[in-house]
Amino acid sequence: MKSALQKSPIPNSHAFVAKLLRQPNFDPIWHFHPEYQLFMVLKGSGTRFIGDHVKHFREGDITFTGPNLPHMWRSDNEGMTVEQNLWSEGIVVYFHEDFIGNSLLQKEEMIKLRQLFQKSLRGLDITGKTACSIRVMLSNLLHLEGMDSVLELFKILNCLSNTTETTLLASPGYTNSLKEGDTERMNNVHAYVMKNFRGKIELDTVASLANMTPTSFSRYFKIHANKTFSEFLSEIRIGYACKLLIEEKMNIGQACYESGFQTLSNFNKQFKAITKRTPMSYKKEYKV
Repeated sequence: MKSALQKSPIPNSHAFVAKLLRQPNFDPIWHFHPEYQLFMVLKGSGTRFIGDHVKHFREGDITFTGPNLPHMWRSDNEGMTVEQNLWSEGIVVYFHEDFIGNSLLQKEEMIKLRQLFQKSLRGLDITGKTACSIRVMLSNLLHLEGMDSVLELFKILNCLSNTTETTLLASPGYTNSLKEGDTERMNNVHAYVMKNFRGKIELDTVASLANMTPTSFSRYFKIHANKTFSEFLSEIRIGYACKLLIEEKMNIGQACYESGFQTLSNFNKQFKAITKRTPMSYKKEYKV
């Protein structure tokens, strides 16, 4: 089991780290670390967890997360044998807030950057034309060295600081109260749910994974996830249904039952509550 609070991935000799990830699937471990993180999905799809936010991810997604915000990208092909040409790929950048120096960060010229860092504590989705620009810059960053690489990272942060094309992810009331033991429990719960959400999931079974009674587990989960277990399960199922509607081009009835819902009426109700749209309007929006 990996520690919830991992050792810094940035060597003392470097201001930041930017690297290409290429592996059978993204690391499905619920974790957090003291660095800011920029992450772009180049290849692959699955379910993304950031704080108490759950959403399906796909190629092209870009997120910016602040220090100690728990997160995980769980690939759809988790646990499967994956041929190399189907491996997940992404670009990740790690840096500390003080990589530009605390003195400079406190100057008037850096007010927008400070505001960006503050927003990143809840996690940010980068969208629209900004996402297109950031994709190019992140790809460039991998091939730069020395001062050129630092200037390119500044360029990325300046772009993010001056755009309105971002969406906050974790809810305003979310706070990270996880410890290493909690992280292991939550990983066990996540793994079980992701493997079994298409079928019926009993609270007793999930509680036993955490060595708790159902009542104790429900209270524990609400404290650490900032939502009830049933709300969490619905978000997983709706996220998967969105994938089926968009990528698999399924009709609404098929997506309903394939994602684990027992009735179409409950599916429609949960879908609108979570996405703020009906399944039909969602399909139309993506022209499926």
